[in-house]
Order: sequence, then structure tokens, then C-alpha cells
Amino acid sequence: MTLTEEIKELCREKDAVILAHYYVDSSIQAIADYVGDSFYLAKVAKSVPNKTIVFCGVTFMGESACILNPDKTVLMPSPDAVCPMALMIDKEKIAEMRSTYDDLAVVCYINSMADVKELSDVCVTSSNALKIVRNLPNHNIFFIPDGNLGRYVAEQIPEKNIILNPGFCHVHASITSQAIMNCFKEHPAAKIIAHPECRKDVCDLADYLGSTKELIEYVAEDDAQEYIVCTEKGVLYKMEQVAPEKKFYFVGASQICPNMKKMTLEKVRDCLVNMSPVAVVSEETRLGASVPLDRMLELASQNNVVPEMAL
Repeated sequence: MTLTEEIKELCREKDAVILAHYYVDSSIQAIADYVGDSFYLAKVAKSVPNKTIVFCGVTFMGESACILNPDKTVLMPSPDAVCPMALMIDKEKIAEMRSTYDDLAVVCYINSMADVKELSDVCVTSSNALKIVRNLPNHNIFFIPDGNLGRYVAEQIPEKNIILNPGFCHVHASITSQAIMNCFKEHPAAKIIAHPECRKDVCDLADYLGSTKELIEYVAEDDAQEYIVCTEKGVLYKMEQVAPEKKFYFVGASQICPNMKKMTLEKVRDCLVNMSPVAVVSEETRLGASVPLDRMLELASQNNVVPEMAL
């Protein structure tokens, strides 16, 4: 029995489903039942009937699945896979902003830890941040923890007072405009596509900005044949699936998230055998953090203006 067959058999025995982020290794994406970005995986985690969720992603993703599914077991194959950006905000800063600004909504990027979500009014992802923030009744928005995504949202919604936090994704922040231009000189027919977690000078060069899922959809539907891709290299697996005839260029080895790449097939197998490590969130934190997560899922599905919330 191959390792992949062993994992599939264990999933059947343990009533388990494997969720994987686009940034994990292609070998993990290949065996996963669902592959997607943070928003998609949050929705899937809440909708699947399986009793056990194997979450192949960084720790905040496992925490989110645990918060949304208190009656399920959420396994984390690599519990040391911590997103550095998720740690770039603290409770004291949130309290300071609440005491400084009236009518403040704390908008928390899903890339954050459970204790930060607990103190927030609504969570967002890169695919729904504009929709949710635009329709919030609040004028003052503290966007945490990613300053680059917050800046992008502020540029698109200038009527709001969006206060930024100096957090960042080290992978996206490592992509430079100079590296892109060097790559473009070699591939002048290529379109530049970027994630809004990138720095402003990179976003300004992009022909298209979008979430991970949106970037994949764009290359599948767009007419160009070559792309300079400004996000984590894990997207290449899916991009080559949806557009096998097209070419994709990356501007440096630093476009790899070492924490996402900690997932291995062996770790997936072992966590199913041992039914551990398990994502754990205290009941008090879970109850508090479930409010902004549930609100995100609710508001992101609405087509109309978001109703006023009791913040």
C-alpha cells in the first residue's frame, strides 16, 4: 500500500476529511479532499459532515476550524507551522484603538490567532474584505494585522478612516518591484498578477490584483499566455491544472512560505494514526472568536448592504 493509499484508507476509517491551503506542497494538495484559500476552507470546515478535519495549513487555520466546529476533531499535521503575521498584533493595541476612536470596528484578517479574533468585530479574507468593510456602518476601521492588505482596502474605500497596523506577510513583502521589472524584461509579454498582501509599489505594477483564488481564476479565464505571479509559489500547482498551456514566472526563491511547507504526507498519515496533534481553543475564546467568524460567513454571503451591528 502506498502512502497516499494508506492516508485514504485512514480517512475512511476515521471519518476524516483533508483540507489544504493553496500554499502547501503539491503532494498534499493532490490528496486533499478540498483545496482553497482561507475563506473557502473556513466555509468548507463548517459544512462538511465528517467528524474529523485534517487541516493542512498554518495554525490559525486549524484554530478557525476548531472555533467553527466545536463538535469535531481538528487535526493539525504540523502544529509548529505558525504564520508570523498572525502574531503581529496584540490585545493592548486593540484596546488602545478602542479607547482612541469612537464608532470603531476592529476588522480582523482571518490570518490571526484566536485570541485576537475574540477581540474583533468581524473577520475578513482577501477575497471578501472590500465587500465587508465597504458596507460596515462604522466610519473608523482598525484593520489588523496586515498593513498591506489594509492599505489596499483603504485605497479602494477612501470614504472610510482605515487605521493600519504595521503587520505584514514576509513572503509577499519580500517581492520587490525591481525583481518584477527584471523578470518583465525577460518576459515582456507576461502580465503581472499580485496578491494585495504585496507592497504598494508591487501592487501598482500589477495588471490584476486579487486573492489567491481570484488569481487562479484569472489565469484560467484571461487571454494572456504568460504571467509573472506575485504570491506564494504553491499556487503554481493549481494554476498549471486550470491553464496547462500557459507559462508562469516567479521572481525569487523567497516566494515560499516555510511554515506552509512543513506539511508532509508522512505527517498527515501520522496525525490520522495517532489522532493528534489536535487544534485546541479554550471554550471562552472559542465563543468569543466564533462571533466575528460567523459574522464574516454571514455578511460575505449577502448581496445587500450590511445591516448595522451592535459593536
